[in-house]
Amino acid sequence: MEYLPMSTSENNYIVPALQKGLQILELFDSHHRLLSQTEMAEALGVSNSSIYRIVQTLIAMGYLNKAGGGNYSLGSQVVSRGFSYLASREIVEIAAPFITQLRDSTSLSSHLAIREGSETLYLFRALALQRVSVNVMVGTRFPCHITAMGRALLQGLAPDQLESLYQGQRIDGYPEPAPQTLPDLIAMCEKERAQGWSMHYSDYSTAIAVPIRNFTGEVVAAINASGPDVVMQKEGVTERLVHALKKTADGIMKELGGITTRR
Repeated sequence: MEYLPMSTSENNYIVPALQKGLQILELFDSHHRLLSQTEMAEALGVSNSSIYRIVQTLIAMGYLNKAGGGNYSLGSQVVSRGFSYLASREIVEIAAPFITQLRDSTSLSSHLAIREGSETLYLFRALALQRVSVNVMVGTRFPCHITAMGRALLQGLAPDQLESLYQGQRIDGYPEPAPQTLPDLIAMCEKERAQGWSMHYSDYSTAIAVPIRNFTGEVVAAINASGPDVVMQKEGVTERLVHALKKTADGIMKELGGITTRR
């Protein structure tokens, strides 16, 4: 990676340690999941000792993990503190052809989304080429607990993390089958995590969604297939769609270097 020089006026406001820390995180990608401190220093053109304290700080804050053999990997905080959004462009570029193929093979609309706090943010859509279809615009946000996509994203959270996320928030007021209490939400997420997929229906339409996991096993996105109830409630449709969604998710996660689903 090449870093362009900055002007003198810009350099006056640069915090060197912060700059080096961010540059270290940028060294990791799908082709470089493990790096030694020496490799980091060489890539940045600095001495090993000059980044030692920065590396230790990143470890203490959870942005780097010790991976053994003198190597380091990205830590969980890279995803959980918003870096997933910075990586969303890569996720969209990788997932788009898979989602489009899913739309073509099922004739149902399919979407990709990420989680921001307790909200689902839609990043990509492949609209079904039929008169009656489900169409969620890119950039749309929904509360996670009221959609299949959102609860697929919540599958990456343990019950105590769900409690922390929804502390002080009201989740009632949305029509069933959306959960009305936090215990209901936790129970629903546990059930859907165990089966590996989420389902939700509203306004005469039904959606089924599965999570996308990165190489650490964390949920970084979700995909769905959705359509009118007259199509979705036919015998055998749920089973076929779950299989198609998991196969699509596996393809996306393979490209991301992620962990594939368990059928």
